[in-house]
Amino acid sequence: MGTLNMLARSLAGMLINLLQTLMLIMALMSWVPQLRQSKIYYAISMIVEPVIDPFRRLLYKIPGMDRFPLDLSFLAAWMVLSLLAGLL
Repeated sequence: MGTLNMLARSLAGMLINLLQTLMLIMALMSWVPQLRQSKIYYAISMIVEPVIDPFRRLLYKIPGMDRFPLDLSFLAAWMVLSLLAGLL
């Protein structure tokens, strides 16, 4: 049973790392307007947005955050994923 537990932790860690890598790629691509129209950006956003969106909705409930110039949901999601990876 210990081997199965280690395998599950390893797989979860790899998935978190992959998700964080995709988040970083998406953030970098979002700075280039031509890349935001690409199929790769769309595919990555289909994977990443379901993770980031709950944080965005939660942050927008804080008064004034809807007018804040930066989208902090990316940072919040990244921090939670890092925390989860550390707990593994």
